[in-house]
Amino acid sequence: MPNDVATMPALSRAPNVRLSPATDQVLADLGLLADLAGTWHGKGFNLIGRPDKQGNTNVYLELNQTEETLKFDPISTSIPNRGFAQDDIELYGLTYLQKISDAVTGGALHIEPGIWVTQPGTTAPPEKAPPGSQIIARMGSIPHGNAILAEGVAARFTGAPTLTVPGAQYNGSVFPSFNSTPFPVGGPILAAGSSEAESAPAGLAFSQYNVSIPASAKNTRTPWGNTAPVELPAEIDGVLMQDVVNDPIRLLQQQIAKQVDEGYKFEGVTLNIASQTPIVFGTVADAASPTVSVGEAEFGGGIENLPFLARNANSALVYATFWIQKVSHPDRREAFLQLQYAQMVLLNFPILLAGAPPAGAAPPVGAPPGGPAGGPPNLSWPHVSVATLRKVFG
Repeated sequence: MPNDVATMPALSRAPNVRLSPATDQVLADLGLLADLAGTWHGKGFNLIGRPDKQGNTNVYLELNQTEETLKFDPISTSIPNRGFAQDDIELYGLTYLQKISDAVTGGALHIEPGIWVTQPGTTAPPEKAPPGSQIIARMGSIPHGNAILAEGVAARFTGAPTLTVPGAQYNGSVFPSFNSTPFPVGGPILAAGSSEAESAPAGLAFSQYNVSIPASAKNTRTPWGNTAPVELPAEIDGVLMQDVVNDPIRLLQQQIAKQVDEGYKFEGVTLNIASQTPIVFGTVADAASPTVSVGEAEFGGGIENLPFLARNANSALVYATFWIQKVSHPDRREAFLQLQYAQMVLLNFPILLAGAPPAGAAPPVGAPPGGPAGGPPNLSWPHVSVATLRKVFG
């Protein structure tokens, strides 16, 4: 990785007139974000539980193998943030445009414009990145009517970036789980590697997460009802489909495992961001298990939603790890750049249950925590996206 953390002399006031410096200075100012610049393309996987008002089942589980293009353009000047309690600071960043489609049907899934920035340490409020790292933030706009701001830290790593390592679930990630199991709002995110069948709270089982049960009008899951229906594959890149549904990050681990077997070495930068702090995770499959709290001081931000989304499928939390990887081989002259990410978004909405009390009615004794006005249980539904991309021509 050619760029070290950029250093900036103390300024009492950022300039009003900003002219673009030379290209090498623009990249140097980006520090640990510099290697994002360019166009990335590759494949991934998307899992999202969403309301199924049309089918009147408790949830529709959408599963997509994805194709993605992610383009970053450096912002060629600094971005001044005017100070009052302290001196001005200057941010440096890149704009991005993410486009994701279904790899099987070609149908559109996601488009997101946004910006990544670096931020120097501050005194008001007191904020300082660990030695050798940088404070970063991602701002994104999603056409459904969401806007996100997720802050975090960029830091260097070496070694296989997503394989399980002693003392941590994923090398370079501070998040111990990207598990897909839904859970009551306010509860912990379920432990990595567990299935919905073994970890769902009592009385909240969802057959859609069991791929051995065919999708149907009673088991609403992709590919049932697709314009161009296709059966789920038994596996993706050597990972059993059930394991992919439980933990989509397994696809990233599988890619790295193949490259490790072929003799590749890794170094690079991780970007860990979250829209809130702390975030609570379970440590074993049981929903009532002990928990661990991830409370990085640099995390923060938030998500804003259109009123329709806030009432029907409220985006409550996003956290993600990006790995910018320089991949090299001892027998090959040139290294290549690879970008992997795992992202979790929590969507909060009540389930539709046969015989559930109407809104305003008292829930049954022993029922899970209810939704608005004592209605059906209100759950957090993990929306997990992963991808492996390589920097391409252009």
